[in-house]
Amino acid sequence: VKSYRNFSKTSKTPRRPFERERMESEMMLAGQFGLKTKREIWRVQLTLARIRKAARTLLMLEPTDPKRIFEGRALLKRMYKFGLLDQDTEDGLDYILSLNVTKFLERRLQT
Repeated sequence: VKSYRNFSKTSKTPRRPFERERMESEMMLAGQFGLKTKREIWRVQLTLARIRKAARTLLMLEPTDPKRIFEGRALLKRMYKFGLLDQDTEDGLDYILSLNVTKFLERRLQT
């Protein structure tokens, strides 16, 4: 019996594979954080893009919308749990939009 499953992608390759500025910044990040491959950077970029997209869609809703309140609180709680945002000072969805790759990679454990 075969099981058919659709798995979501974990990384996304860049549109322009040989863009100099992007390649140099990726090499700097890989050297700074001791990454093995560029795919690790691309994986973090994809997760960051998905989180920021969720925050953008929630910010488009009305502030009193129950979906924005419920999902926004859950998204912020996840960011606090990951240690990406400070619970005391950064308590809004707009702080999620200011996250960047280095903030994610600083939380990464060296293996």
